Amino acid sequence: MSDPIRRGGNRRRNPARQEGTETSLSIMNFRNQIQDLARPNLFQVSLDFPDIDGGDSGRPDGGRDRGRGRNGRRGRNRNQDRNLSTFLVKAANLPASTIGVIEVPFRGRVLKIAGDRTFDSWTVTVLNDTDFSIRSAFERWMNTINRVSDNTGLVNPADYQADAYVYQLDRDGSVLRSYRFYDVFPTQVAPIELSYDAQGIQEFTVELQVQWWEAAKGTGANAGGEDIN
Repeated sequence: MSDPIRRGGNRRRNPARQEGTETSLSIMNFRNQIQDLARPNLFQVSLDFPDIDGGDSGRPDGGRDRGRGRNGRRGRNRNQDRNLSTFLVKAANLPASTIGVIEVPFRGRVLKIAGDRTFDSWTVTVLNDTDFSIRSAFERWMNTINRVSDNTGLVNPADYQADAYVYQLDRDGSVLRSYRFYDVFPTQVAPIELSYDAQGIQEFTVELQVQWWEAAKGTGANAGGEDIN
């Protein structure tokens, strides 16, 4: 008895050989379509610390909190801390875009309509240098919001909020896309665990509250997308 498949009567077609499929399986076609992909380790973060050095400490007596660094020198200023943050922030994220949902019941069904937009907190991971520069800057920032000793602090949010930026970089160093976080302030500086058994270097995370963010197309040759504001 002859094989009906060989005779072609009920021959099943191989899905992988259907029209157009062979082309999509080509690795070269894949390469030509994508050209290149963004890398998660090519980024830069810049933190605009508020101008709190030498300003109102938040105490009722208006005391100053400039402090001095090692060898009696004046403490670091906000520009130094901002510049250093571009190197010591080792991990961050491009923000999520979230819109809430309002559910309206109707005769056994639920109609879903768009609710309010929400903005999640933003967390960065920082390498701790021996000068404790960035950790000290965050601790000082939080201390102006609420002092550790007497529960007082700045009352005007504009005095303790600042902007932060994260840049997605291309392999040539140009900017593909940037995000600006408006009026952020820290609510947690995570602990640094110590142990005789530990090796490596110290790092810590900081959680920052965000009012809103805006996105901008980069200036690099491969930059795409649109400005979101």
